[in-house]
Amino acid sequence: MLRQALRRFSQKLVRRPTLKEPVAENDPRRSLSTLNLVALGVGSTVGVGVYVLVGEVAASQAGPSIVICFLAAGLSSMLAALCYAEISARVPHSGSAYLYSHVTIGELWAFITGWNFILSYVAGTAIVIQAGTLAFDILLGNQNSHTLHESITQQVPRVLVEHPNFFVVSLVYFLIELQTLRFSQSFMVTKVITSVKLLVLGFVIISGFIKGDLHNWKLTEKDFLKAGLNGTSTLGHMGSGGFAPFGFKGILRGAAACFYAFLGFDNIVTRVEEARNPQRSIPMSIVISLFICFSLYFGVSVALTLMVPYYQFQRGSTLPEAFLHIGWAPAYYVVAFGFLCSLLANVLGFMVPICQVIYKMAQDDFLFPALARVQTGTCTPLMANVIFGIIAPIMAFFFGLTDLLDLSSIGILLTHSLVAIFVLICRYQPERRNWGNEAEMQKENGPAAERLTLQGLLFPCSPTPTPLSGWVVYVCSSLLALLLTLLCLVLAQWSVLLSGDPVWISVVVVLLVLIIGITGVIWRQPQSSSPLPCKVPALPLLPLLSIFVNVYLMMQMTGGTWAQFSVWMLIGFAVYLAYGIQYSLFFFSAFGALTPYWICHLQVFSPS
Repeated sequence: MLRQALRRFSQKLVRRPTLKEPVAENDPRRSLSTLNLVALGVGSTVGVGVYVLVGEVAASQAGPSIVICFLAAGLSSMLAALCYAEISARVPHSGSAYLYSHVTIGELWAFITGWNFILSYVAGTAIVIQAGTLAFDILLGNQNSHTLHESITQQVPRVLVEHPNFFVVSLVYFLIELQTLRFSQSFMVTKVITSVKLLVLGFVIISGFIKGDLHNWKLTEKDFLKAGLNGTSTLGHMGSGGFAPFGFKGILRGAAACFYAFLGFDNIVTRVEEARNPQRSIPMSIVISLFICFSLYFGVSVALTLMVPYYQFQRGSTLPEAFLHIGWAPAYYVVAFGFLCSLLANVLGFMVPICQVIYKMAQDDFLFPALARVQTGTCTPLMANVIFGIIAPIMAFFFGLTDLLDLSSIGILLTHSLVAIFVLICRYQPERRNWGNEAEMQKENGPAAERLTLQGLLFPCSPTPTPLSGWVVYVCSSLLALLLTLLCLVLAQWSVLLSGDPVWISVVVVLLVLIIGITGVIWRQPQSSSPLPCKVPALPLLPLLSIFVNVYLMMQMTGGTWAQFSVWMLIGFAVYLAYGIQYSLFFFSAFGALTPYWICHLQVFSPS
């Protein structure tokens, strides 16, 4: 009795939806070219993060070595982008990592992915709200915050005085309402805003090479003393000077925070059913847009740290303030205008995907059905917008900028790791014309027709994937994810390892042997030979490298961040176990459920 109950429970955790055929290639709704998709990816990714993130991370975590932080975050994001590119070509349906996890691994991991996606984008929007306050202060000559501080300090709690985001919250609500309207030229507006952002950031990069001073990367104790910072020239809240004033630990910590800057490139996969030749244009646009974003971030971080000594950055310092330091006052307002454009683009860029995911999870009955209510006439998810509009401002009021950056980054890193696992599993599965077919799922989950032997494990007889080989890869991938997490936990204590403790070194060696052995088992299994325009090379090594880097960077987060993340996940599991697991739909057509929402928005966001 108990055994049967546990079996039914485990089957619920891995059940998957059925997908219908994608939109036909000649469908008139397929109107987005590769250039349109690149503009969408760059516009969604390059935003206010670069205006506040560089100063925030350089001031307290990395100093000039922030360029290495962006390099590490960019390389890890590129690995994730390759995984997104392959899985979008393999599952050509509009969606996100949530949909991909649902059709490849099952509903439990789909819920975890979607719940983390919501956290990342809500925290990202809260960052935009806080950054928006800074943008308005810059354009108004810092009068906004001064007036509010003087007028309400005695009447309201201190936390509200320190985060006066009232005007920007009103703007967010206006943009939410704006989303419900129909704009035939909306995609053109997106491209114009993206062009403005690129021009402004290009100006910042050129200015840095003109007015920059290489000495700012080689600061010493004498420079601290000359600046009147005696007493902080040793290791402290300003570091020790030089290129990496906070050491290797600061670089790792900064790289984890810099992941927020790459939030948004995965929005491209939400437009699969609007793209011409999506199996080619989607992977290409993902890689191109991410490369452009990384180049901009790298250039801006180099320019800013050359123009301004890192110790002069304060918490909340913004990119325009660097031009006051070098005496270019007019440029201060030019860059502030680009800051404001990024604010508008980011809020709009975050609203659409997060509302899609909330709507989709409600349609799948993971979340309460009220969240799937659609506004009559515009087909916009009404309750999803309302929930989004409530949670994001609350987080902006009561969380600090660093906490929000860490929460957003930890959600992104976990989602990227899951996508890498999806690719690893999909490549070794038997060919399925229709992902999630129940009969094939039962066949896959019960490989009784084949017998598992040690020889068959290392030397499979079939040159093509079988249900048994797919099941082996499924189990091995799960074990590798666990072992890589344990390895990262141990390596996070690198100071103990460097001391030569034989116990910790033995643990690392055992974990490495197990990881190499299980990786070898996966490598020996037959891969799918189906032709795809984009495949992750060097399987299974690159997906595993992506998982390792992402998890290791997650280990750099503070205990407070992990506590906040744990609370969020506990709330999610409570919702899933109390409601989602009982009501989620087994035979669910992903495209069919998205049709009412997508038909309307294909008209709203398609270029004319």
